[in-house]
Amino acid sequence: MRTDDTPAVATRRERLQQWINENHAGSQASFAAATGINQGELSGLLKRKSFGEKRAASLEIAAGMPAGYLSSATQNEPSPSRVAPVAETATNPTYVHVQQLDGDADMGDGRINDDYPEVIRSMDFTSNYIRSIVGFVPSPGRLVLVTGRGDSMLPIIQPGESLLVDSGVQTFDGDGIYLINTGNGQQVKGLQDRGNAVYIVSANSALYPAFPMPPGATIGGKVYLRNRIDRFN
Repeated sequence: MRTDDTPAVATRRERLQQWINENHAGSQASFAAATGINQGELSGLLKRKSFGEKRAASLEIAAGMPAGYLSSATQNEPSPSRVAPVAETATNPTYVHVQQLDGDADMGDGRINDDYPEVIRSMDFTSNYIRSIVGFVPSPGRLVLVTGRGDSMLPIIQPGESLLVDSGVQTFDGDGIYLINTGNGQQVKGLQDRGNAVYIVSANSALYPAFPMPPGATIGGKVYLRNRIDRFN
């Protein structure tokens, strides 16, 4: 832990380590595999890396933690509000509320621009719209929003486009677009079964050739494009 940590950041580091100890037998590798986080970033979050509210919220969703878990000194204490209060009637119960998972997911070489300003933090969709894209209405919290960066998925996905991700899909589920981690941060890439192996495929194949999915790579969810029902084949 850094000596200059604020109390809130110190609590996040302690609570994250507590979750790993209690739910992953103390194994950072197990937690990284379950959430898709880069193990180097995880180590940094536990020791020295900047650990803000937005990153804490995305980890809570990815790990299946209770909301506010990383910001509470104990599980029984109420978590501080992350956003301005919203009336309970703001979201019609017939709509599906989807939160932003993280700042962005690279669609290039794996580097992520953490300073890119976010505009969309959450969106509400009709159940029929979600059903038309995903095929069913997932349980609350399972669908998340991710913003794509880079040019490897052009022209299918534009840089800065918000994408729907079914975080409940943690294994290859047929050809499509996925949120993956090959050890260099989150990436949005196509996955294709080519018989001998599952390949990581970019739409912009002239600049980003396909290659077999390496051992140890993890899948963080299946990606669906908002406003249209395109499949990557």
